[in-house]
Order: sequence, then C-alpha cells, then structure tokens
Amino acid sequence: MSKRKRDHSLDFLLELDGQILVIDPAGKHWVKFVVKKVDPSPERPHGLNYSLTLHDESGECLVGFDNAHPVSSGSGPGRKAHKRYDHKHRIRSIKPYEYSDAASLATDFWKEVDQVLKEKGIIQ
Repeated sequence: MSKRKRDHSLDFLLELDGQILVIDPAGKHWVKFVVKKVDPSPERPHGLNYSLTLHDESGECLVGFDNAHPVSSGSGPGRKAHKRYDHKHRIRSIKPYEYSDAASLATDFWKEVDQVLKEKGIIQ
C-alpha cells in the first residue's frame, strides 16, 4: 500500500480561501483566492478546487489559475481536450497548467501576477 506524501503547503493555500487582497499602492489591482478541498476525481486528481485571480480596477481578470472547467490545446480538427481541468488564464489566453503541489501553484500564480504588473508599469 503506497501512501501519498502530505502536501504541507496545502494548509496555507486553504487558509487563503475567500481572501481578497489589494496589491498595488493605488488600490487598482487585487487578487482573489477560492480554494476548497474536494474528493479526488479524474478532473481534479489532487482533490482541490481552486481559483486564484488577479483583477484590474474594472474587475477584468488579468491572470487566473483555476480548475473550474476543461481546457483544450491546439486548434482545428486536431485540437486536444485535456482530462484534467488545471489551467491558467493570462489576459485573454488559456493554457493547460501542470499542477504539482500547492506551493508551486502559489509561486507560479505570483510570478504571473508580478510579470503582468511589470508589463503594465504598476511595479518595477
């Protein structure tokens, strides 16, 4: 019998559930966390339902990491549907995301947030 290694960073991520944080000095950009434990399934084998998002002052989502729906890659007849729901949104594009653990998810999310804020000239 193999036992899955406990992801200690998951407790931290679960504590963020429901939090909304303003993240720039002008108060125009904010992040929102929705993180819930669920029964593992083929779509969510890690047993986590999550949405980590960055929004601008109009409420538009600029960055999002979530597993709310299936995502496909490619285009046309050869388009490939992924069984796992993990993916990331960046402005208006959606790409599959390879979930490994809660710490990596949080790190990857904040890297994307920083990159978008730098591109917009919000931070240096």
